[in-house]
Amino acid sequence: MGISFPVAALAGCTAVLLLQPVTASAVTDPAPQRRTSAGDGSVTSLSLTAGRALGPRATRPFELLGVGWDDPARSLAGGSVRVRTRDAATHVWSGWHELEADGEDGPDTTGGGATAPLWTGPSDGVAVRVTPGPGGLPAGLRLELVDPGRGAAPASARTLPAEPPDGHQAARPAIVTRAGWGADESLRDPQVEYTGPVRVVFVHHTATATEYACADAPRVIRAIYQYHVQSNGWRDIGYNFLVDRCGTVYEGRAGGAELPVHGAHTLGFNADSAGVAALGTFVTDTPPPPVPDGLARLAAWKLGLTGQDAAGRTQLVSSSSASRYPKGTSVTFEAVSGHRDAFNTECPGAALYPLLPAVRTQAALLQGGARPARRGAR
Repeated sequence: MGISFPVAALAGCTAVLLLQPVTASAVTDPAPQRRTSAGDGSVTSLSLTAGRALGPRATRPFELLGVGWDDPARSLAGGSVRVRTRDAATHVWSGWHELEADGEDGPDTTGGGATAPLWTGPSDGVAVRVTPGPGGLPAGLRLELVDPGRGAAPASARTLPAEPPDGHQAARPAIVTRAGWGADESLRDPQVEYTGPVRVVFVHHTATATEYACADAPRVIRAIYQYHVQSNGWRDIGYNFLVDRCGTVYEGRAGGAELPVHGAHTLGFNADSAGVAALGTFVTDTPPPPVPDGLARLAAWKLGLTGQDAAGRTQLVSSSSASRYPKGTSVTFEAVSGHRDAFNTECPGAALYPLLPAVRTQAALLQGGARPARRGAR
């Protein structure tokens, strides 16, 4: 089912790149600039080159979109990207929705830039309006349309069952494996990188739709995976874990849920940390109670593997001046922190971020009871 967004005011747009939405009978299917397969899914790229006229059009089926570009040194800072999409079943166009113009998740070095992705549900038409910031438009601007497909057939266990602490501080929650959400393992880099022991869990939101059926969460995750790998050029999905609106925990980046896999979630602080993303946009929408509960269960277990008190603090060293802190700066973080604590972003949203103290408290209790926070632990 398509997702409708309220119409946004668009006064004052300049250098607009526009695909005007029209009736279903008037659109035409354009030849894509690039189309790559992902199992039975795909990613279609449409060029948004400045000055090129893009007429009204239908598209190949997709369920998630974003805008990417080639030069990471250039961004859309100060600009905006607005999109609207056509529901594949009803052929009704949504209102305009603004993408987060600067993708805030990512590896410490990357070959390009991208907006945050938008989950649209099954769609077959799109319109785009791009307003450049003071620096103009970055090179290689393109629209990425992701069809998550049905997913790869599972070749291993679909779920890691919940387990008692077994000598660690907290029980492992049940975790849906990559096989469980249908990851096509041929897409990712086969090599896996590891960091030091995980001492901080950074909480994110995916800035995708909030009202989705939990049965559709694997499709959302597959689409994010394809966007991160095929559109952004990352080695794998950026997050180490994800949690859906029903509190289900999913394995993200490959390499072993219990191991310190190097993710691409918090620029400057991807080392010695794990990134967990709540599926949805929690700026004004309050997360359903299972979301903070799932975050707490995951954080208690993951931090407990290395003896890190979930209610404590620890220090990490910035590896990128593009974060909130210059490269080489030692920063003290809560063991459960929000993305905004490390990067100039609203993530994980104004409605989720205030819940993090309660997540820490619950995680600490799951680790064996509330204990005084270890200040400045290393």
